[in-house]
Amino acid sequence: MTLQPIAPDQSEVLLRVVEAAPQVCRRHQFFVWTQGDFQRWLPHKLSLCGNYDRDQRDVVFDLFNSLPMPDGVIRSLRDRRGVLVEAALASWQRGRGQAVVLELAPLSARDPLVAELMELGYERFVVHGLTRPGRPDEVESIFLFGQPGQPSDDNSRQALDMLLPCVHLAYQRVCVTERQMSQARSGAPAAASGIVARPSPITEREREILIWVRDGLSNQQISEKLGISALTVKNHVQKILRKLGAANRAQAVAKAMSMNALSAVQMPYRESTL
Repeated sequence: MTLQPIAPDQSEVLLRVVEAAPQVCRRHQFFVWTQGDFQRWLPHKLSLCGNYDRDQRDVVFDLFNSLPMPDGVIRSLRDRRGVLVEAALASWQRGRGQAVVLELAPLSARDPLVAELMELGYERFVVHGLTRPGRPDEVESIFLFGQPGQPSDDNSRQALDMLLPCVHLAYQRVCVTERQMSQARSGAPAAASGIVARPSPITEREREILIWVRDGLSNQQISEKLGISALTVKNHVQKILRKLGAANRAQAVAKAMSMNALSAVQMPYRESTL
């Protein structure tokens, strides 16, 4: 993929998308977030988001679409064993962790619901994701974005590639928050629902740094918050990555949240209104 230079106005769009991401912690907020400046960065009418569910031991998919579509197509898009999802996962894995474009035409003969999706104007999806920490052959999260009439070029792949860590972290936070709220509504403790909090391997200082990483701060910004050097922050982050078996900062935060490792000093989010 040939990287294209980013225009100054697009750089500002990307910055606004990234700055708004830490406030996203509910499903409806995720959808609203992807409808603002996100659309100027990566235009789409449909997004399919998959997240590895440790209880089901499989990737679970959720659909966000701004155009109506038949119920059968919606069920097919959410089906982990469906033709479209299986093809998207296989295509991305063949791309060795790079953003790929999935053409729907070859799949339409195998699945009438894919053909129906093409009739709605969707000819291809841009696909990208992340693997599970320490398990490069297993998916941690996977995202498909589709726009009717979307051209097959490198622009959409580059756009998603640059935004992937932010999208991954925002969606992981949504999944964790929604699960916790569901447990609170049902009154079921974590152990009763099969979710057991694992002991956290990180220290209090590392947990504090992860909070700021979660909110999108750089090492320099974190150092100013904590009154320590940026190099010290960098060393802490590297230790966190090793302890959690994470490949990057986004995966570290997501894994810490799945372990409830941030709850002891978790800073409250302000829920945005629609």
